[in-house]
Order: sequence, then C-alpha cells, then structure tokens
Amino acid sequence: MRILLVHQNYPGQFLRIAPALEQRGHEVMALTRSDNTRQISMRHMRYQHEDINPTGPGASYMKHAARGGSAARAAQALRDKHGFSPDVIFGHPGWGETLFLREVWPSARLLTYAEFYYGTEGRDWGFDPEFSQDTLGSRVGLISRQAHLLQALQQSDAALSPTNWQASTFPQEYRDRIYVVHDGIDTDLARPNPDARLTLKTGQVFNAGDEVLTYVGRNLEPYRGYHTFMRALPEVLARRPNAHAVIVGGDGVSYGTARADGVSWKQHMLNEVGGNLDMNRVHFTGKLSYPDFISLLQISRVHAYLSYPFVLSWSLMEAMSAGCHIVGSDTSPVAEVIHDGQTGQLVDFFDVPAWSEALVNGLANPRDFDHLRTGARALIKENYDLRTVCLPKLIEFVETAGA
Repeated sequence: MRILLVHQNYPGQFLRIAPALEQRGHEVMALTRSDNTRQISMRHMRYQHEDINPTGPGASYMKHAARGGSAARAAQALRDKHGFSPDVIFGHPGWGETLFLREVWPSARLLTYAEFYYGTEGRDWGFDPEFSQDTLGSRVGLISRQAHLLQALQQSDAALSPTNWQASTFPQEYRDRIYVVHDGIDTDLARPNPDARLTLKTGQVFNAGDEVLTYVGRNLEPYRGYHTFMRALPEVLARRPNAHAVIVGGDGVSYGTARADGVSWKQHMLNEVGGNLDMNRVHFTGKLSYPDFISLLQISRVHAYLSYPFVLSWSLMEAMSAGCHIVGSDTSPVAEVIHDGQTGQLVDFFDVPAWSEALVNGLANPRDFDHLRTGARALIKENYDLRTVCLPKLIEFVETAGA
C-alpha cells in the first residue's frame, strides 16, 4: 500500500512504525511542516505555513483550520505534481493537519492519532488550583479546543490512542472506533544494568548503586509536578545526607503556560526552596541525550514521576522497563501502569510530606522495593514491549483498521 504519515514535528509518534511499514513492503511517505528541524531519512514533503493569531472563542479552530489548509494545499501538490495518492493516511490531528486531507484524497482510508481530548472535568484543566483560575472565559477557551479534534475524529475511519485513560477522554459515541495500542517501549535498550555509569557535564560521576534520586520532564513545569517534587526535596536531602538529586528537563513550557513574570518554572521553584537545599547535591542537567537518559534510569535508586491527568510520558514507561523503583502521583494516567505495591508506589500529587517520606524510604531501603522494580519491568515487557507486542498491533492497525 501507499501510506502517508502526517505530523508537524515528524516523526513524532511514527518514529518506529514508519520503518516497520517500509520493511513490510509498503511505500511510506511523510508530510510535515517546513520548519521541522528533525532529520527525516524517508521520502517526505514539507508544507509552508505561517501561524495566525486570531482572538475570541473561535480562535483555536481558526488557527488549526489555517494549518489544515496549508497541509491540504501541499497534499494537492503531492497528488497533482508528483502523482502520489495514498491508500492510507495516518496523521496526528492535534494541530489541524488532517482536517481537509479527505478533500484531496476522498477514497483513502483516514486514520488519526487520538492522543487527548480537552475537557473541564476529570482532566488537566482545573486540577491544580494554584496555577489555574476557573472562569467562564477559561472554560470557553478550553472547550473551543475540542472543535478541530472532534472534526478530525468524525472524519476518521479509525483512530489510535496510546493508553486506555487517554482513549477515555474522547466522547463515548466515538470510542468504538478508537483502538488502544501504545507506541511501544524498547525493552532491550531500557533495561536494568548493574554496571551503568553516568558522567554529568560538571564531571560528577554516578554509578548503579549510588544514592541517586531522579526526576525527568521534557520541561520543568507544574504539569509534570515539578513544583511538588521541589517542595519535597529539602526534607529528602536533609534526612539523606549522602543522596544526590538529578533533575532532567528544559527551562521552557511543553504543556502548561509560562509564568506572567517571565521567570522560568525552574527558577521560580529555586527561588522558593533553594535556600533550604544543598545545591552541591542537586544537579540540573537540562536535556540529556538518549543514551545518557537510559544510563540515568539505570543508576537511579528512586525515580519520581508526577503528572496532571494528562498525556502519559514515555519516560515513565522507559523508567519502568529499566527496572526503576517508581514513586508516582496517584493520578488516573499514572495509575494505569503504576499499581501501588506491585509496580511502584502511588502518592497524592499534592501531599508534599508524603512525597518526602516515600522518597526518603526508597533511598534508605532500596532492597525493600526490589519487588516493585521487578514488577514494573515485567508489566512493560508483557504489555508494552515494542517488538513483541506493540509493533505487530500498530502494523495491523495501519493495514486493516477502518477497512
């Protein structure tokens, strides 16, 4: 078959499925935005697009529809000038790119990636009252973000969601067309390694077995509980004088909003608790290379993962695959894979003393939690292994779903 993969930051979620489809003999092509800086080895086309900044309740749809129009014009050129007409289109609808592709290729099977559906109940919105305000304007703005996602889902022959909880955020009447298959974890790469070593840019060296507490986020921000972790950290380091904390993540914003005062969330929390920290034992790495990230997980004695009720991070499941002792927030997406007392520990997202206590106990008594490490890796290998579980299901989805 001819298959078109669509993602403004390609490869995104298609990193592993694209080469697997090519190996199956399919002709695979990508459509992505012109300013995507990632290297793309396969055939692809880039669409030109200038972001617009409309205002008002319909601003979100207007912004995403404009991008959808840009993607559709590139698709038309792909059809008319290059003779490419896909049998299957599989795209991420989050930025509007799939909205009008059916008008270019009406006979193609359209598949979309159902990552998350916005709502004002039971999800990220309003979960953390410290950083959100419940106003009519904020509710209207959030609900308006449903429009392009609902249109994309309505047009789709089938959709794919990586977790059951994320699938559950979509309207009930569309659930029967949503398949739940995770992108997959490479358990051969993310595995326990008793000989692991990590050297930081400062020259600090950590080995497996050292008393290291780890925290990872794409960016350091409230959506991933950075503020709760930092508030728990002074007590942890005070009670564990030989412990070090290694904190991974950028200074920007991935999911929430930047602070109005222009101060990064990282610095904001250091302003709040830094005076109570031994900064010689707190190591901010920024963003790590993937090999260093895996080494970090392998040397971790305790790994803290927090998240609002939102998209689940690959990093959590990679940490589980690496055999980390996970202390996670008791929020719905996390609880789908962290089963308290079996694959990790769950702590109330906002309970700072409970976080301090759980992290201290994990650092002080690592052997007491070996069963959690074993359970975490076993769950990932059984249900989320890339090669034996997820890739076969992903391939089947692209080849047959909605046919």
